[in-house]
Amino acid sequence: MTKTATLAEEAQALAQAVGAAMFESDPASQGLGMKIDAIAPGHARMSMPVRADMLNGHGSCHGGFIFTLADSAFAFACNSHNLTTVGAGCTIDYLAPARLHDVLTADATEQALAGKSGVYDVKITNQDGRTVALFRGKSHRVSGHIVPVPPHAG
Repeated sequence: MTKTATLAEEAQALAQAVGAAMFESDPASQGLGMKIDAIAPGHARMSMPVRADMLNGHGSCHGGFIFTLADSAFAFACNSHNLTTVGAGCTIDYLAPARLHDVLTADATEQALAGKSGVYDVKITNQDGRTVALFRGKSHRVSGHIVPVPPHAG
């Protein structure tokens, strides 16, 4: 960062670097066709197309795939500060079915961050903006960083 970069710009650049590093080493999200659409400190938006191999016996997207999309967005949002963070618990409410060829978007937003704990809400919608599910995740910070932290000068 240059001397003229603001703290917000530095935090945004760090969140993007963390997102890129995490996604590169995340075969689960990649294998399901997920993409990071946006990332910022405390926020991540990811999308995933519903494929035929994701359908359940009712012809709708299996809830486990919807959960995985929400959980991935949650993970990217809570690690966006470059402090290694894991899920401590979560809930999900399924509100509408997702169908073959839908493109689901999970928008994860930090609601609270205090000490080592955080709370994140994730709204999952389809391409028409219909809410498919709501997810709430609780995070716990552990030791370490996602990307190396440069030593601070003087």
